[in-house]
Amino acid sequence: MFLALGALLLSFAVLYREVIAKLVFDWENDGNYSHGFLIVPLALYFAWERRQRLLKSPVQPSGLGLVVVLGSLATLVAGVLGSELFLMRVSIVGLVAGSVLFVLGWAHLRILAFPIGFLLLMIPIPSIIFNQIAFPLQLIASQFGEATLQAASIPVLREGNVIILANTTLEVAEACSGIRSLVSLLTLGIVYGYFTDHRMWVRTAIAALTVPIAIVTNGFRVAGTGIAAHYYGNAAAQGFFHEFSGWLVFIAAFALLFTVVRILLALAPPRGPSQPAEMVRVA
Repeated sequence: MFLALGALLLSFAVLYREVIAKLVFDWENDGNYSHGFLIVPLALYFAWERRQRLLKSPVQPSGLGLVVVLGSLATLVAGVLGSELFLMRVSIVGLVAGSVLFVLGWAHLRILAFPIGFLLLMIPIPSIIFNQIAFPLQLIASQFGEATLQAASIPVLREGNVIILANTTLEVAEACSGIRSLVSLLTLGIVYGYFTDHRMWVRTAIAALTVPIAIVTNGFRVAGTGIAAHYYGNAAAQGFFHEFSGWLVFIAAFALLFTVVRILLALAPPRGPSQPAEMVRVA
C-alpha cells in the first residue's frame, strides 16, 4: 500500500511539477492570491480532523474513480495544449477526488469532500472572469466614494471609475476594486464559518456575508482616500498611506464580519451542544 502511495505521489510530482511551480509563483507575486499558501495546509488539517471517520469507513473502491482520474488527466492535457492554466490547475482537484474514489470509495470521498473542495480556493480565477468581476467592483467603489464625498460637502465629479476633485484626480484602478480583499475575506469567511458552527446553512451564510462586507468596506476606503486627498493633497492617496489603508480596511472588514456572525448566532443559536467538526455527518 505504501509502495503504491509512493508511486502515486511520484507520478503526481512528475505530471504537475511545472503547474505547481507556476501556481506558487502566482501566490508569491499576485497579491490577489497570496492566501494560496495557506490553502493546502488547511485542507490537510481538515482531512486529518476526519481521520477517525475515515478509519471507521469501509474501503470500497469504485471504478468510477478511474473515469474521474482519466477525465482529470484529459483536462490537464487540454490545458497544456491550449496554454490554459486554469484547466491545468483544476485538474489537480479532480485528480485528487478521483484517486480517493478509485482507491477508497464513495464513503471516504464524502468525508473528504470539504477538504478537497477547499483546494479550489488556491486556484486563481481565469482572467476573463476576473475582469468581469473587477470592473463592476471598480464602478461600485467609485460610486460609493462619490456619494460619500458629496455627503461630506466635498466638490466631486465622477467619470466612470475616475473621481475628479478640486485639487487632484483619483482613479479607482483594478487593484483598488476590492477584489483582493473580497477573495481573501471569502476564504477567511469559509474557514471562520467552519470553526464557528457545524450547521451548513450558517457556514454558507457566513461565506455569503463576506461579499457585501468586502464591497462596503472597500467603498469606505475609496471615500476615505478621496477625503484625505482633498485636504492633504495627492500624496495622501499614494505610497505608504494607500497601502496601509488596504490592511486597515481588511482588518475592519473581518471585525465587521465577526460582529455580524455574533449577531447571527445570537438570533439562531445552535440546538444542543455544538459538535466537533470531525463528528458532523455528511449526507
